[in-house]
Amino acid sequence: MDRQTLVQRLGEIVGAEHVLSSDMDLELYSYDSSLEKARPDVVVMPDTTEEVSKIMALAHAGKIPILGRGSGTNLTGGTIPIKGGIVVHFSRMNRIVEVDFPNRTVTVEPGIITLDLQTEMLKDGFVYAPDPASQKVSTIGGNFGEDSGGPHCLKYGTTSNHIIGAEVVLNDGTVVQTGGKSQDKPGYDLTGLLVGSEGTLALATKMILKLIKSPEAFKTMTAIFETIEDGANTVSEIISEGIIPATLEMMDNIVMKAVEKTIKVGYPLDAACVLIIELDGMPDGMDKKAEMIMEICRRNNVREVKLAKDNAERAILWAGRKGAFGSVGQVRPSYLCCDGTVPRTKLPEVLAKVIAAGKEWNLPIGNVFHAGDGNLHPLIMFDERDPDELHRVHKLSSAILKICADAGGTISGEHGVGLEKLKEIHFVFSEADLEYQRNIKQAFDPESLLNPGKMIPEAEEAVQ
Repeated sequence: MDRQTLVQRLGEIVGAEHVLSSDMDLELYSYDSSLEKARPDVVVMPDTTEEVSKIMALAHAGKIPILGRGSGTNLTGGTIPIKGGIVVHFSRMNRIVEVDFPNRTVTVEPGIITLDLQTEMLKDGFVYAPDPASQKVSTIGGNFGEDSGGPHCLKYGTTSNHIIGAEVVLNDGTVVQTGGKSQDKPGYDLTGLLVGSEGTLALATKMILKLIKSPEAFKTMTAIFETIEDGANTVSEIISEGIIPATLEMMDNIVMKAVEKTIKVGYPLDAACVLIIELDGMPDGMDKKAEMIMEICRRNNVREVKLAKDNAERAILWAGRKGAFGSVGQVRPSYLCCDGTVPRTKLPEVLAKVIAAGKEWNLPIGNVFHAGDGNLHPLIMFDERDPDELHRVHKLSSAILKICADAGGTISGEHGVGLEKLKEIHFVFSEADLEYQRNIKQAFDPESLLNPGKMIPEAEEAVQ
């Protein structure tokens, strides 16, 4: 099917005004938040599941590559159309379909912004817990594809722990339902398989999400340390004492300085790191837990530990953490965010090796991470206009992921594999493991039309 015919056929499905095909439009959909870039042949914006089904059937009949897209915040190239084809942009499918507070669920379409949903649910005293740092712009559909986490995943888990059912469109346009509101449904856990599959198996058009009651109280603490090792040891000791805070987030000196240039939180610029600790839940017993945590901090050589005195102070602390990625533009014009996870007890050792690797490749690294579950986010800062620096960035990123894997960890905590980590996936999977996953892809998408070239490398690419 030639491109002009494809544009016309898509216009017949969704209306010509919802099909984008100009050079400018295609350029805008050629990138996400990774370093990769490739242009689609056409962008289509459906409004209903029926329209998505017809689009998928059209792509299937014409053997046209197709991928779903939300806000383009993906950090590993998962929304780059490397084989051209159709980008299905879900911005029009952004509705709350059903709110069911008695069953503590909300059903939504994929294009709804994560924070918009959370703000709406909070009006009635409920919370959708996963809170990726990109929640102001990322969509629930994107969170579904990547199994996104966030600071609160330590206590509440990632997206996969909060999606209990979905309506999805298969490669040939067939619409199926997975999971649902009832517990212990028979059959395969298809919802669990699809969440985190990076859009390579199906496109979700509705999702049933779990809600929890909003916590009655919060206590947010900041602990300042002279060494990263002391901060990491504090994290391990808090967990070993049986205390599970809502969050344990850490930023190193480089990131603290960048944040202070943009948000003015009040971090000391001569400290090695800051640990943000938050308790939430019932107020009874919270004071005792907070005192226990502060005592653990003191045992680990904390310079200063203090409680946020009110909601305004808590809000500015979180603004600093969630604005950390954007703030590093104060250091260099570009950054690549690695995303490896290691056992908590390995944090001091792994962080030391990451810092040493940055020095070896002569590139600055800022560390900001979900310390409570060992999810590191080393931010490699560089100038992508410099080919030599760009080459070294890729080498350093691979080295960091190898460090994480060798420490008993893995190469992704929440950002997925996408394009960026295809070569590194053999750090954690054998060829037999990968072939098993290729068979799953083959069962869902024999022609490999759905987000092709992502997540699982082809057999000849698996081992370099």
